[in-house]
Amino acid sequence: QVQLVESGGGLVQAGGSLRLSCTASGRTFSNYIMGWFRQAPGKEREFVACIGWSASSKYADSVKGRFTISRDNAKNTVYLQMNSLKPEDTAVYYCAAKLITFPKWGSWGQGTQVTVSS
Repeated sequence: QVQLVESGGGLVQAGGSLRLSCTASGRTFSNYIMGWFRQAPGKEREFVACIGWSASSKYADSVKGRFTISRDNAKNTVYLQMNSLKPEDTAVYYCAAKLITFPKWGSWGQGTQVTVSS
């Protein structure tokens, strides 16, 4: 398993921006697809975005055009740039890693709180 540590959460007003970071250690970063998930109070955890080694990415429809996922393979770090934030984006955001050859997300960070005030 790879160890993941997130940072960058906080409180922001609607329309504002935040950038989350997640640094991985313990395994070869290039072997992993990296992703972001979020969980709002009373709701199930949901997919936000993911990115492969070659920077190919996917997004949930709810964040397309507002969020951008990127990775710096030299720093073993994945980022989530969040713009035009809405109150409904309020959640705990989790970084996750999945081996390219595995179907499931096997490693998770501890989560970072993002709160968007209206």
